[in-house]
Amino acid sequence: MKTLDLKKQLKDFYQPSSKKPTLIEVPRFQFAMIDGAIEKGKEPGNSPGFAEAARALYSISYTLKFTLKKRKTNPIDYPVMALEGLWWVEDGIFDINVKDNYVYTLMILQPDVITQELFKEAREQVRQRKGDFPSLSKVRLADFEEGMCVQMMHIGPYATEPVTVEIMRIHALEQGYRDNVGPNGNHHEIYLGNPLKAAPEKLKTVVRHPIEKV
Repeated sequence: MKTLDLKKQLKDFYQPSSKKPTLIEVPRFQFAMIDGAIEKGKEPGNSPGFAEAARALYSISYTLKFTLKKRKTNPIDYPVMALEGLWWVEDGIFDINVKDNYVYTLMILQPDVITQELFKEAREQVRQRKGDFPSLSKVRLADFEEGMCVQMMHIGPYATEPVTVEIMRIHALEQGYRDNVGPNGNHHEIYLGNPLKAAPEKLKTVVRHPIEKV
């Protein structure tokens, strides 16, 4: 059986330093993706829509993994990658502390061996097992290329992310780049810790922002 060690191959993108930001060119990757918005008065941790969107992504991702692992011809094993979120607002100014106007794209990276045909078959398997819940039909398989970014590992609760973001912004400026989050780019989080199980001070989140030359 062939094994794809995605976490090792993509270490630079998913295990940055927590001590100093890094600049990195992020190439095209393939993702299972779904769009949504946080309901008024809610935030990601208690949003019903967010929870269902994540459920749909994980259901399809694990179905794809086990489908390829168990197939009789050319079986392939690989890890299901971390949940990621692109965040922005369509009204007002993006504020990391105000979350009930957030719009998002949630996504989980998929190896290139996953085709549209395999993806559709996996979605149908999930539908047969778990029923046709609304978010399932909204998940798509698509490419996403971020380009030049600044990133850093944030360790701790999400409420303290602004400190990490400011460190990233200053580092990018020192290297001749401006932070592009706002009208031209999205706040990107990669969730390496489970907020339902890990203590807040131990949560690990990769924070990534698109940048451009000043």
